[in-house]
Amino acid sequence: MLNNNPLPVGRAFTANGIQYPSNWLRLASAAEKAAIGITEVADPVRADDRFYWNGDVNLPKELNDREEVDAEGNPMYVKVLDNSDPENPVMVDSEERLVSRGLKWQWTQQVKDTAGKMLAQTDWMVTRKSELGTAMPVDVVTKRAAIRTECDRLEAAINSAANITAFIAVVSAQNWPE
Repeated sequence: MLNNNPLPVGRAFTANGIQYPSNWLRLASAAEKAAIGITEVADPVRADDRFYWNGDVNLPKELNDREEVDAEGNPMYVKVLDNSDPENPVMVDSEERLVSRGLKWQWTQQVKDTAGKMLAQTDWMVTRKSELGTAMPVDVVTKRAAIRTECDRLEAAINSAANITAFIAVVSAQNWPE
C-alpha cells in the first residue's frame, strides 16, 4: 500500500514525484519500500466459495431449498414452451413450483454420486452372484456395507446441520472407506 492505495505488482508507479519501474517492488528491500511510505498488507482471507457468495463470510449460501416468489410475494413456476400455436410459441407457467436448491440438496446429491461410483466398481460381483451364485469376497461385502453406511451417515448429518458452520464441519469430515 502507498498512501492507503494498493500498488499493483508488476506495474510502474509514481511516489513523491518519482517514477518507479514495473519491477521495482519485486527488487526493492523492505527498508527501501518503507522509505517511500510503502507498507505490506496481507491479502484478506477469502471464505470458501463452495459455501459463501464471493468468498465473503457474511454471505453464506442457503442451506435449504427455497421456493421462489416474485416481487409481490406470489409463487413462481417453472416456465415451459406452449407450442399449441406453432406460429406464436410462448413460454407459460407449468404446475411445477420454481425451487432454488440449497447446499443440503446439492451436497446430498454429491454424496449419493460418490457412493454410487464407489459401489459401481464392484457391482459386477453382485450381478455375478445373482446370476451364477458365485460368492462375493468378504472384504468386498464389508466395503460395500461401509460405503452405504457412510452415505447414510453423511445424508443424515447434512440434513440435520443447523447452520453453515455445522454444515461445513459435516462435509469436511467425510470418511469413505479405502
